[in-house]
Parts: sequence; structure tokens; C-alpha cells
Amino acid sequence: MQELLPKLGFDPAAPLAAPLWLEIGFGAGEHLAAQAAARRDIGFFGCEIFRNGVAALLALVEAGKLQNVRIFAQDARLLMAALPEASLGRSFVLFPDPWPKARHAARRFIGRPNLDRLAALLKDGAELRAASDDPGHVAWILEQVLRHPAFAWPATRPADWRERPADWPQTRYERKAIAAGRQPHYFTFVRRPRADTSPAFARDFA
Repeated sequence: MQELLPKLGFDPAAPLAAPLWLEIGFGAGEHLAAQAAARRDIGFFGCEIFRNGVAALLALVEAGKLQNVRIFAQDARLLMAALPEASLGRSFVLFPDPWPKARHAARRFIGRPNLDRLAALLKDGAELRAASDDPGHVAWILEQVLRHPAFAWPATRPADWRERPADWPQTRYERKAIAAGRQPHYFTFVRRPRADTSPAFARDFA
């Protein structure tokens, strides 16, 4: 870890790979590593503050000989502030801490300030993928994202959020949630064209 992590760190002065995808809070790294292995033409940034998760991803990177992964082992907001606008083709926020107590809701990553920055970073038509198995957090994600004028939700049927897309690798946490009887929800939001100021809309997701 001490030898490999510095080689995979973020250098603000280095040119960015194009296209670039960002995963915020990659956990043990299974999803990010699988995506990077399947799409070696894309540069991947992964943000995670927990040392065990970083170590787990480093092992996957080394085992898979992944040359297209960079790791930011600090608060994702610091990296987001350093990236140029319209630099991301996709971003992932998968099974973040739901902060279930009402007084802690402001700590949830998906909220107006972070959505504003993601809207600036995502290219027109780029995807923001989010997932949660916590019912309260599911409702929160939809409320926050659909209130934001930069994002649309193109779902048309329950399977669009109840079934994991084929190109969305499963994580260890997701398997545990399903084994415990919790239903994950999978959301794919789309960055509206910057000239499109039409209001977002909500859907019945029960």
C-alpha cells in the first residue's frame, strides 16, 4: 500500500484522462475495479477516506493490472473542487451512509451543495448513478436530485430502479443488504443540457 498508493494519487497538474468517471465512497472497491477492468479506455477516480477500503481497492488494481485507476484517499469534495467543469462522463454514489436520524440528514452526501458541484463537473448527458437500500435515504435521494434543475430521471417503469443494470457490478454491501431482506434501489439520473432549464419532475417510486 505504501508503495502503490502514491503512484495512483491525484496530481492537479497532470493532464486528465478523457473520458473520466468518478466514484465517491468506493467502499471495498469491487464496483470501481470491475468498471475499470471492463472499460480500460476510461480513466477512473475513486474517493474513499477509510484505509481498509483503499487497501482493498489497491489489491484489486494490482491483481487486475489496472492502469486507468487513480485514488483520492481524502474527502471527495476536495477533489471535486480541483476538477475542471464538464470533465466527467459519469459519477457514482453507491450505498453511502444514510445518516438515518433526522438531525443528521445534512451530513448526507447527496444534497444541494454537492449536487451543484456535480452538475458543474458532469458533461451534458452524463450520468449520475446512485443506490441505497435504506427507504428513508431512497426518498431523500429522489427528493434532492429531482428538485435540482440540472438533473432528469428518465425512468419509465419500476424495473428501472428495482433491478440493477447489467453494466452495474454488484458490491459486497449490496449482497449483504439483499441477504438481510433489504431492497436496493438503483437510480440513473442524467445531466440535462446546460441550455435546458425545464423543471425536473417526480415519479411514483413505490
